[in-house]
Amino acid sequence: MDSFEFNKYAGWGLAAVLTLLVVNVGSSAVFRPVKPEKPSYVIEGVVEEVAAGAAPAAAEQPIAVYLASATVEKGEGVFKKCAACHTVDKGGANGIGPNLYGIVGNVHAHSAGYAYSEVLAAMKGKPWSWEELSKWLTSPKTYAPGTKMAFAGIAKPEDRAALLVYLNSKSDAPQPLPAAPAADAAPAETAPAAGETAPAADAPAAAPAA
Repeated sequence: MDSFEFNKYAGWGLAAVLTLLVVNVGSSAVFRPVKPEKPSYVIEGVVEEVAAGAAPAAAEQPIAVYLASATVEKGEGVFKKCAACHTVDKGGANGIGPNLYGIVGNVHAHSAGYAYSEVLAAMKGKPWSWEELSKWLTSPKTYAPGTKMAFAGIAKPEDRAALLVYLNSKSDAPQPLPAAPAADAAPAETAPAAGETAPAADAPAAAPAA
């Protein structure tokens, strides 16, 4: 091969490399990914970042507060999230998850013949109280690290309460609802400011003029 042929092939190779480089840079500029300011949807159980200056979310109250207004009808709708893995009717078979009939007030690892994860098997006999079930439903992986349950959890306490009321209805012996905590006592009367006179209590009315 003479020098002319070599230079020709080398030129073609260099031109191909430059073409690929231009295409790569151009496509990166055109198809640059841009993160949206707000997600188009939120996955259940995932906490959104709080925007700067936004008011903080109200602190969650005890589950008993939400149970007081929860309904079986709403809970039946929430249970649709669980129906792919669990049955809830009496005598229902275990599926991917155990049958949940009579779960409220029962104990951990209650279903005979179901292969629980090691972390839940170690809790066998621990009562499933309203509070414990609410914690579990909030985030199974946080409640029992190592559980094989892949469900992210139910973030809204109103939804958890409705689901628990529904599950409680699926039982031979439904549990009584826990008493909601008493409301805070009314604040004491404000003392008069300096220089002000406190109003007299039950002062007698002035006598009418004669």
